[in-house]
Amino acid sequence: MLVCLVIGSLLIANVRAGSLFVATLVRAPRPPHVADARPVTSASVARIGATIGVAERLLIAALILWAQAAAADTALRTAQVRIGKHAMKVEIVDTDPQREKGLMFREKLGHDDGMLFVFDEPAYHSIWMKNTLIPLSVAFIDRDGIILNIEDMEPRTLDTHMAAGPAAFAIEANKGWYAEKKVRPGDKVTGLPKAR
Repeated sequence: MLVCLVIGSLLIANVRAGSLFVATLVRAPRPPHVADARPVTSASVARIGATIGVAERLLIAALILWAQAAAADTALRTAQVRIGKHAMKVEIVDTDPQREKGLMFREKLGHDDGMLFVFDEPAYHSIWMKNTLIPLSVAFIDRDGIILNIEDMEPRTLDTHMAAGPAAFAIEANKGWYAEKKVRPGDKVTGLPKAR
């Protein structure tokens, strides 16, 4: 995040000095095919200068959002859980922004890897596959670690996949992982964090 702020400060300094936008506009040759192109005057440069404040604010906002997204990707904790008798390494998502992003835009997931969603409270939670590039299966799990139901999900769809009961957790894995391991509803998951 510090790198983003330093880059942003340098860009803003260039914007304030006019070397990033204004100099480009002043030195740009007029296209020969545009008959009504107006020459760059001091008044037009002043108009550009008046809008730099808005550009600065937009640039700062964009850099902050980008830094938060980058931090969300790198800050995920991992844990080892056991699903039935099978071990799985999971990335833990337990905040709203992390749960909203989930596995979006990921191009692959390790064979025995998954993502553990920790919900704020047990409820009939649902999951979709918007912007998710890989096919997944999801197991919804109650607060005692018992699998309620397992759903297969196709990439880039808006279909909702809902828990069959009040779920405190969900674990997404590669599509077919649960079937391959013969994991079924009613099986126990251990190594989960305490339910909220």
